Amino acid sequence: MPQEDPSSADLETADRQAVTKATPPQAGHRTFMHVLVNTALANVITSFLWFALTFWVYLETRSVLATGLIGGAYMLLVAFFGLFFGVLVDRYRKHAVMVGSTLFTVACFGLAGLMFLLVPEDALLSLTGIWFWLFALVVLIGAVVEQLRNIALSTTVTLLVPTERRANANGLVGTVQGLAFMITSVFSGLAIGMLGMGGTIIIALVACGVVLVHLLILRIPEPRIVRAQERESFADLRAGIAAVRATRGLFALILFTTFNNLTGGVFMALMDPYGLTIFPVEIWGVVLGVTATGFLIGGGLVAKFGLGKNPIRTMLILVACTGLLGATFTIREWWWLYAVGIWIFMMIIPAVEAAEQTVIQKVVPYATQGRVFGFAMTFEAAAAPITAFMIAPLAEFWIIPYMNSQPGRQSWAWLLGEGDARGIALVFLISGIASIVLGLAALLTRSYRRLSVAYANAPESAPLAADEQGPSR
Repeated sequence: MPQEDPSSADLETADRQAVTKATPPQAGHRTFMHVLVNTALANVITSFLWFALTFWVYLETRSVLATGLIGGAYMLLVAFFGLFFGVLVDRYRKHAVMVGSTLFTVACFGLAGLMFLLVPEDALLSLTGIWFWLFALVVLIGAVVEQLRNIALSTTVTLLVPTERRANANGLVGTVQGLAFMITSVFSGLAIGMLGMGGTIIIALVACGVVLVHLLILRIPEPRIVRAQERESFADLRAGIAAVRATRGLFALILFTTFNNLTGGVFMALMDPYGLTIFPVEIWGVVLGVTATGFLIGGGLVAKFGLGKNPIRTMLILVACTGLLGATFTIREWWWLYAVGIWIFMMIIPAVEAAEQTVIQKVVPYATQGRVFGFAMTFEAAAAPITAFMIAPLAEFWIIPYMNSQPGRQSWAWLLGEGDARGIALVFLISGIASIVLGLAALLTRSYRRLSVAYANAPESAPLAADEQGPSR
């Protein structure tokens, strides 16, 4: 055991006094709201360019495979960097992490703009050429780094919000993310339809600069970095696994969400191609914007009423509901059915995401929350690209041609009707049924019961309470 510094007790007392003085309830809430809005704006910008890239590529190539690979590559990068991002959040002050993330995103988007300016557009759109993949990779990396800020935001909920209000705070996160999605989808479609990819990149760069300026003048009270015992090295990424294993049933929650994201990969690969089949790009962006009001409503309901006594049960029931939506919202090629289905789906998502965050924020010590959120991001994000990489080529080369053939129409018209996107509808149907089974089956597992008990019995801890178990100096 390392020799304890005689002044460590005095330092801890001073830290507690500093946190109490710096973050009284009203000041803490005000700071959290600033961080929340700034992160939401950053999410808008990165999603704006990512959505625009997807729209642009599909409209120019009409390739489901290309959009599926772009979406899968994004989630693969999130999975690859997730745990490392968690280590950064735990190791450095949250404000420094957010500033660094924004600067890196600006650099990536600037490089993408330079490539678009210098490389002929035909070369950028050639799926067999290297420039298409380099251009897409640079944009995606700039967007992926934004996930570092989302992990930091989750830990600032623990830092600045009392335990009894964290579910509501997570609901606010869902609300502003819904607003961000609404703005992003509308303006991405309009930007691509009216300005093209070049003008869209310029808008993203200017907006990133505005976010960075606001972030530089923002202050997040964090007198001292609370670190877990003997977890001071970048090399020790296993700390995330150890922190997850310390709570019974938590790994099962992450594993369940991972399997649920397998069906999420279907949405990632096929939702935009289906929408762009039945809507012009400008209208599709508006449809996504209008249906994103579901995010606002769902997040607002969580912010107002919380998630109930057992957020885990709430999450599993809602996942089964999303499966029911996925199985039915493309059962006929009716634009209003698809739009209403997406709207209800988006209303449910904030509660599902807030439930997992609320559980982790309560049962995991603050000192290791960054690693746990990063570990969860790695596992959960890894599932979606697996599905996207599998579904996109299967849909393009087998399922869609089969459903457009006479035998396919004769076999499935009774269930899926007629239309140009019946192959995509068949994939949605199968993945929706899988989500229903997964959500209901998870309610019967021992891991669900264990984690429910752990959540109910977890202490109402403040951030520095984790340090009482933490570093020996």
